[in-house]
Amino acid sequence: MRYLIVVEPTSTGFSAYSPDLPGCVATGRTREEVEQQMREAIEFHIDGLREDGYDVPPPKSYSTYVEVPA
Repeated sequence: MRYLIVVEPTSTGFSAYSPDLPGCVATGRTREEVEQQMREAIEFHIDGLREDGYDVPPPKSYSTYVEVPA
């Protein structure tokens, strides 16, 4: 499955979350690190949902940009 993640800069690196998987978050010093940490967090999160008998939510979020006058 392919889940959208949102990556944001922080004062110490980067943080990330997935809108489709509430509570699934990760941090890292670099973009590459936070993306890898998030990949592992999503796998762990999905395994936990399955073990607890919950359905795994399908990916449904998407991203886009809108232009506005500056």
